Amino acid sequence: MAPSRRDCRCDMIFLSGCLLLSVLGFQPALAKVCNDYTRHGLDNNWYARDGEKLPIMVLMPMNESALMSSISQGIEPAVQLAIQHIRESRQYTFSLITKIYDTECDNAKGLRAFFDAICYGPKHLMIFGGVCPSVTSIIAESLEGWNLVQLSFAATTPVLADRKKYPNFFRTVPSDNAVNPAVVKFLNYYNWSRVGTLTQDVQRFSEVRNDLTNELEKADIQIADTESFSNDPCVNVKKLKDNDVRIIIGQFDENLAAKVFCCAYNLNMYGSKYQWIIPGWYQGNWWEQANSTNCTTKKLLTAMEGYISVDFEPLSAKQIKGISGRTPQEYEREYNREREQKGVEASKFHGFAYDGIWVIAKTLTRVMELLRHKERHDMYHNFTVDDREVGKMVLDVMNETNFFGVTGQVMFRNGERMGTIKFTQFQEGQEVKVGEYNAIADVLDLINNTIRFQGVEPPKDRTFVRLQRRQINVPLYSILSTITILGMLMAGAFLFFNIKNRNHRLIKMSSPYMNNLIILGGMLSYASIFLFGLDGSFVSDKEFETLCTVRTWILIVGYTTAFGAMFAKTWRVHAIFKNVKMKKKIIKDQKLFIIVGGMLLIDLCILICWQIVDPLKRTVEEYSLEADPQGRDISIRPFLEHCENTHMTIWLGIVYAYKGLLMLFGCFLAWETRNVSIPALNDSKYIGMSVYNVGIMCIIGAAVSFLTRDQPNVQFCIVALVIIFCSTITLCLVFVPKFISMQTNPDAATQNRRLKFTQNQKKEDSKTSTSVTSVNQANTSRLDGLQSDNHRLRMRITELDKELEEVTMQLQDTPEKTPYIKQNHYQDVNNILSIRNFTDGKDGEKSLKNHLEQKPQAQWGSMDPSRISRGPLEDINSPEHIQRRLSLQLPILHHAYLPSIGGVDASCSSPTSSPASSPRHRHMPPSYRVMVSGL
Repeated sequence: MAPSRRDCRCDMIFLSGCLLLSVLGFQPALAKVCNDYTRHGLDNNWYARDGEKLPIMVLMPMNESALMSSISQGIEPAVQLAIQHIRESRQYTFSLITKIYDTECDNAKGLRAFFDAICYGPKHLMIFGGVCPSVTSIIAESLEGWNLVQLSFAATTPVLADRKKYPNFFRTVPSDNAVNPAVVKFLNYYNWSRVGTLTQDVQRFSEVRNDLTNELEKADIQIADTESFSNDPCVNVKKLKDNDVRIIIGQFDENLAAKVFCCAYNLNMYGSKYQWIIPGWYQGNWWEQANSTNCTTKKLLTAMEGYISVDFEPLSAKQIKGISGRTPQEYEREYNREREQKGVEASKFHGFAYDGIWVIAKTLTRVMELLRHKERHDMYHNFTVDDREVGKMVLDVMNETNFFGVTGQVMFRNGERMGTIKFTQFQEGQEVKVGEYNAIADVLDLINNTIRFQGVEPPKDRTFVRLQRRQINVPLYSILSTITILGMLMAGAFLFFNIKNRNHRLIKMSSPYMNNLIILGGMLSYASIFLFGLDGSFVSDKEFETLCTVRTWILIVGYTTAFGAMFAKTWRVHAIFKNVKMKKKIIKDQKLFIIVGGMLLIDLCILICWQIVDPLKRTVEEYSLEADPQGRDISIRPFLEHCENTHMTIWLGIVYAYKGLLMLFGCFLAWETRNVSIPALNDSKYIGMSVYNVGIMCIIGAAVSFLTRDQPNVQFCIVALVIIFCSTITLCLVFVPKFISMQTNPDAATQNRRLKFTQNQKKEDSKTSTSVTSVNQANTSRLDGLQSDNHRLRMRITELDKELEEVTMQLQDTPEKTPYIKQNHYQDVNNILSIRNFTDGKDGEKSLKNHLEQKPQAQWGSMDPSRISRGPLEDINSPEHIQRRLSLQLPILHHAYLPSIGGVDASCSSPTSSPASSPRHRHMPPSYRVMVSGL
C-alpha cells in the first residue's frame, strides 16, 4: 500500500532533518525514514540471486535551461552504451538499472531530487553522477549517514578531495588539482625553476593555485610572484612583468583569458621570452566567443601563439583493448553513432561516465562475491547484512579498483582518479597535442618535435644575468705598456749617462746621487702602471688583493723617492741663495739623503699601519642591468673590482694630506728659486719646473681618476698618462739640458787635465784642487755683491797677463839681457803670484784690491833706483829661477784660481787664456808643462 500524502510530507521533513544532521556530523536514525523503505534488511537476498536488477541512482542536470546540462545530455548515450556492453559481456550475473534524477544544478532542487530518490525510489546501492560542484558537495557530505557511495564522472572541483569531509565520494575524472603534478613535471623537464601565477579570484581557481603552490615548494621551484584578479588583469600582468616573471601559470576561465592575453599583447609579454601555461578545458575557438576586449582577434592570436594548455585526457590514445574488449578508438566510434542517433552534442566527460559504469559493475560484483562467501561460511545459517556493512564493503572494493578503460588505467588513490594529463600547444590558430603525463607511473612523455617555441630554444625562466667584468681593454693596456717600457728605457739611458759622467763638473755640481734617486723614483712610478692595468681577468681574487697592496706601495714609494730628491735639491738651492748673512754654507749630499730617507720613513710608517690595521681588499661593485649587445635573451650586469677597505677615506686623506703639504712646500721652494741660474747649479730652474709639473698633474689626475671610477679604461688611461707624463717630463727636464750642454761643448765634457808632477807635487795639487772646489762652493753665494768689482779686476788681470807673457818671451828669446831687468819687475811678479791668497777669505780680496789701486799704472819697464844696489837679489832673480817659477805658477793661476772668482774658464780661448796655450809657449820643454783638471 502506498504511503499517504501526509506520511510523505512528514517523511520529507524528517529526511531534511537527517540531511542537516549528517552535514553537521551526526548520524541520523534510519529506522523510520520513508516507512523504512530504504533498509536493505527488508530484502537481504539481493546478492544471492542471479539476474537481479540492481538500481543505481543517477544525479545530474537534465533540464536544457540548467547550467551544465549539455554535459549530461552527452553523458546519457555513454551510460547506456556501458550498460549494454556489460550485459553483452555475460561476465556479470546482474543487470544495472539507472534512474536519472534531475538536479538542475541547483542546491535546493538537487536536495529535493536526492530525497525523492531515497524516499520514493528503489533501493539504490550506489549513487552515480554529480556534475555541478555545489550540489555535489552538499550531497556528498551527507553520504556517510546514508551508507551510500557516490561515484562522479564530471565533478572536478578540488574541494571534493577532502577525505575527512567527503569520505564516501569517488570520481573517475581527475580533479583540477591533478594537473599540478603534471605541470611541475613539465617545468622540471625544461629546467624552469622560477615561475609566477595569475589566478582569477574564484574558489575553484584559488584552490588549484594553493595546491600548485605546495607542489612547487616540494619541487624547489621558486614562485617569483603570485597575482590574483577579479575583472581587469592588466595591472597584475604588469606586476608580473616588473618582477621579471617569464613562465606564467594561469588559472582563469575563457572569458577572462581573452582579457589576459590582450594585456599581454599590449605589454609585449609574448613571443620567445615568455611561456604561458593555462587550463585546457576551454571550449573550441574560445577566443572568438569570449573576446570582449579592445584587441582584435589577430592581436589575441599573436599573444596566444605558443601557449601550453593542461587538462585531463578524455580518451586514452593507446591502442589497447580495455575491460570492455574494445579499444578507446572503437568505443569512440560507437559512442558517436549513439550520440548522433539521439541528436545530442558530445561531452568531454563521456569516457569517464562509460568507465564509471564499469567501476560500479566491478564493485558490486566483488561485493556480491564477498557477501556470498560470508554466507557460505556462516555456521548458524542465518546470515544477514545491514546498510553500514554493505557501505563499508563498497568503499573497500572501490579503493582496490584497477583496470584499463577507455580513459586509461582506472585507479583511485584516496578517492581521486589517477588519470592521464595531456599537454597541448596553441600553434597557428589550433591546439596540437604535444605530450601526456601518466599520474600512476609519474612519467611525462612528450611527443618528439611537436613543441614549437617562438625562439631557437625554450624561453628562460628569468632574465639570466651574466656578470661581465669591466676590465682594461687589452689593446689599450698594450699601448700604454709599450709607452711605459719606452719611458723605462729612457730612464735607464739617463741613469747610464749620469753614472758615466758623474765626475764631470756639470753632473757633479747637480748632485749625481740625487739624480739617481730621481731616476729610481721615476722607474718605480713607471712600474706601477703595469700593476694598475691588471685585474681579475688576468689574476685570481687572491692575487688581486696582493696587487692592491703592491701597486699602492710602489707608487707611493716611487713618488716620494723622485719628488723627495727634487725637493731636497730645491731646498739646497733655496738654502744657499737665501742666506742673508752671506756666511760660508756647505750642504753635502749626505744631508739630502737624510731628507729623502726621512720622507720614505714617514711613508713606510703610514703604509705599514695601513696594512696592519685596515688592509686593502678586493671589493666588487655591481651596476644596473644592460641589454645584451648581441640580442640574446640575457641581461648584462657589469661589475668592477676595486681595492678598498673599511676606512678608505681616512687613509687616503692621510696620504693626500702628507703628500699635499710636501707638494705645497716644494712648490714654494721652486717659486723662491725661480730666478736662480748658475752654471754650477744649472738644473735648479728645471727642478722647479718639475715640481710644478708633478704638483699640477697629480691634482688633475687624482680628481679625474675619482670622477671616472666606474670607467676602468678611462681611469687607467688617465692614471697611466699622468704617471708617464710626470715621470717623463721630470726626467727630461733634469737630464736633457745636461746632455745638450755636453754635446754642444764637448771640451767641457772630455777635458781631463792632470798635473804631471812628482809624488809630493801631486799630493799638494790634490789638496789645492780640493781647496779650490770647496772655496768655489762656499763663495758662490757672494758673487751677486761683487759683480762690479769682479769685472774691473778681471780687466786688470788681463792687462797684467799680457805683460807677464811679454816678460816670459824676453826671458826665453834674449837671456843675455837679463841683468838689465829692473828689480821692480820681479817685485810685481811676486805680487801677482800672491793673488792666490785672495781665496783664503775677505782679507785676500781686500789685499788684492789695495794692491791694484796703489799701482794702477805700474809697468814692467819702469825702474826703481833704490833697489838696483841690492846684490843678493841678483841670484834669486836670475833668469833661470824666474823662468822656472813663471812656467809653473802662471798656468796654475789661470786654470785653477781665476774661475773661482768668476773669471773665464780655463778651457776657453779668450784673452785671458793660459800662456801655455799660446803658440810661443808650445816650444816650452815638456817637463815644465802643467795639466789641471777643470772642476
